[in-house]
Amino acid sequence: MTKQALIERTIGALNKLPQEKAEEVLDFVLILLKRHEERAISEGLRHLANTSTALAFLHDEKDLYSLADLKQVYHGQG
Repeated sequence: MTKQALIERTIGALNKLPQEKAEEVLDFVLILLKRHEERAISEGLRHLANTSTALAFLHDEKDLYSLADLKQVYHGQG
């Protein structure tokens, strides 16, 4: 089914609902739209962070400490 056909079918179903139910559907659609927009923004930021060279100098930084430097080993119980 095409997107346009889905839209037309949804509109037809909405026209059969009472107003308060149509408002609930609108609220749900707005929630879905907000999630979609937030996900798109997050993915865009993740892509920028992964392709940016702003913090590239950290990749070449030598480790300051090793396991041999530990005085006590932490065995945390989550």
